[in-house]
Amino acid sequence: MADSVLYEVSDGLATITINRPEAMNAMNAEAKVALREAVRSAAEDTAVRAVLLTATGRAFCVGQDLKEHIGSLAADREAGTGQTMSTVKEHYNPIVRALTGMPKPVVAGVNGVAAGAGFGFALAADHRVVADTAAFNTSFAGVALTADSGVSWTLPRVVGPGRAADLLLFPRNISAQEAYDLGIANKVVPAAELAAEAAKVARALAEGPTLAYAALKESLAYAAGHSLDEALEKEDELQTRAGASEDHTIAVQAFIAKQKPTYLGR
Repeated sequence: MADSVLYEVSDGLATITINRPEAMNAMNAEAKVALREAVRSAAEDTAVRAVLLTATGRAFCVGQDLKEHIGSLAADREAGTGQTMSTVKEHYNPIVRALTGMPKPVVAGVNGVAAGAGFGFALAADHRVVADTAAFNTSFAGVALTADSGVSWTLPRVVGPGRAADLLLFPRNISAQEAYDLGIANKVVPAAELAAEAAKVARALAEGPTLAYAALKESLAYAAGHSLDEALEKEDELQTRAGASEDHTIAVQAFIAKQKPTYLGR
C-alpha cells in the first residue's frame, strides 16, 4: 500500500488508516487507488473477520483533494476530455461497494471532520464511533456537485429522505452530538479515547460470529430493495445457512454451559 493509506492485519482485524494529515486526508489520485485496494484486500482476505477504517490527524477525510482536482479540470478543458470525473466510477464507487458488500462488519473510527466522499465512506461502514470533536458535512452542493460515494443511498436510510435532502441542499457542519441524535454516529466518545474505543468495538466484532454478521449485512441490504415476502424468504435462506455453522453450535453449547463462546468464524 502507498503511504497515503496504511493497512495492517492483526488477529482477524484489518485496520485501514487514511494517512494524509497534512491535507486533512483529502483524496488525491494516489490515496484513492490505495484506499480502493486496501478495502478490496480486506474484503477478499479470509483471515480478516472485521475492518476498522480510520485516519490520522485532525480530520477523517474531507473528500476530493480540490487542489489536485482543479488542475485536472484544467487539463480536461485543454484536452477536450472529461477524464477527471471518471474518478467516481473508478475509485469512489468501488470503495463504497467493497465496504458495504464485504461479508464482514466495518467500523468507522471518525476522528475528525468527514465531508463529501469522506462522509460517504463513514456512512458505508456498519458502525460509526465518533470523536466528540468530529463533524460531518455533505459538502457536494457547496462546490456545485451532486452526491457521490453512495451518499444518495446511505444518508436517506440513516436520517430519512426529508432530512437527507435538507443536508444535501444546504451543506453545513453536523456536530458529533447532532450526528448521534440523527443516527449518523452510533457512539460519541472524547477525542482522546477515539482510537482505543473504535479499536475495541472492531476487535469485539472480529472475535464474533463472522458468518452471522455476514448474513445480517446481506439481509439488511436485500430487504432495502425488496418486499416483506421476499425479505422473509431471504431470512429463511440465510438463517438456514447460519444454523449450519460451527459458530451456531458453539454459541448454543456455551449458552447452555453458561460460558463465553469462542467463535471460529465458520
